[in-house]
Amino acid sequence: MTIIATDELEAEKSRPTWPVLTTLAAATLLASLGTGIASVALPTLAQAFSASIPDIRWVVLAYLTTVTAAIVPAGWFGDLFSARRVLIAGFVVFAAASTLCALALTLSVLIAGRTLQGAGGAILMALPIAIGRQVVARDRMGSAMGMLGTMSAIGTALGPSAGGMLIAGFGWRSIFILLAGVAALLSAFASFTVPASPNLARGGMNRLDWPGAGLLAAALLGYAAAMAGTNSSLMAPLAIATLIAFVVVEHRSRAPLLPLRMLLARATATALAMNVLVATVMMATLVVGPFFLSIALGLGVAKTGMVMAVGPVISAVSGVPAGRATDRFGVYRTLMVGLFVILAGLLMLATLPRLFGVAGYIAALAFLTPGFQLFLAANNTAVMVDAPEERRGTMSALLGLSRNLGFMTGAAAMAAIFAIAAGIGAEDTLAAADAASAFTTTFLAAAGLVPIAIVLARIGRPGSRR
Repeated sequence: MTIIATDELEAEKSRPTWPVLTTLAAATLLASLGTGIASVALPTLAQAFSASIPDIRWVVLAYLTTVTAAIVPAGWFGDLFSARRVLIAGFVVFAAASTLCALALTLSVLIAGRTLQGAGGAILMALPIAIGRQVVARDRMGSAMGMLGTMSAIGTALGPSAGGMLIAGFGWRSIFILLAGVAALLSAFASFTVPASPNLARGGMNRLDWPGAGLLAAALLGYAAAMAGTNSSLMAPLAIATLIAFVVVEHRSRAPLLPLRMLLARATATALAMNVLVATVMMATLVVGPFFLSIALGLGVAKTGMVMAVGPVISAVSGVPAGRATDRFGVYRTLMVGLFVILAGLLMLATLPRLFGVAGYIAALAFLTPGFQLFLAANNTAVMVDAPEERRGTMSALLGLSRNLGFMTGAAAMAAIFAIAAGIGAEDTLAAADAASAFTTTFLAAAGLVPIAIVLARIGRPGSRR
């Protein structure tokens, strides 16, 4: 492609793109709603199906683990068979799965429906960033990434509250009826708004790498199970062994699912590693925060939920400005500012809540969360702006995968640090002073990981990056 052709393509992207961006934002919102909207229904579902807590939690875990395992193949299919077609198929799968969940008469059918819903959700998470890169001009990529980050945060914040209201008014089946209806409408909307994208597969990419896809999915499922505490002593070694087998297969494949050369490229490798690290430390607010608020500060369930909602609300407000900052000040400067703000926010969480209570907690979140959005907008833009055209779906999926892996790792690691620092076991009662001390220790440990991300940002900065 010549420079003139590239300029013409960028000029084409400068035209108004709000219809397609609206569709992409809705896809991101729907996938995020799928994660959180069912969690609030767990007590109701446990009663409806006379199920135990270990069994009923798979209503949430089935969706999360399937999304994690399927997100890279989803992006890969977008590269192979046109991102537009695969995105529409994702809406259809999500709608059909939601309908199955709404009609479920047994817990097994509900979990099967949530598993299928996760496959659709993986597509809705994987492809919006890739399609956004296709339709948005290079100098406005940051704004697009910020908008998608905003929609993800809105979905996270809206899911539990919307689910609670629907269940209270119409029963648990209503949440899945809503998801099915919205997905069906969006599939039709996408067919009119998302531009046709050519099949960019070239040469060996036309051959489907099923062995690689299967091994990667198995490795990710094993890792997710290990992080969830399901037979960790067995699942962790199994995940490692399967991952090694995946690397061997990809190295020998003529048409690999994930070309190792692409993964090992300095800019890509450091960006994905930073994504994992930052998501890991950010998860501390979700897994440790409730213990501090309820035990150390003595807040009830309702007030704890209100304080916990501050983070997603601030994320929703700060996402678009973070994207605009990326466009205006450049990827690297925005990325570094975001990382240093995250570091300062984690240190504030380690100290201010113990000094000023709820006000200190909210003040720290108000500082930490915009830093996270600055990082996300800049890091996503850095990966996608120079991504090979024929691999944009895969690269977009890798961003989602690395973030999910970080969240899963953080959920396990931060909870473990908190428990060790508090000196408690499964049957122990946690005192307020111990909860406060362990809270501080956990966030100091989380802050200790951020300098690693800062070093990675320096290492991964190529001279050509904006």
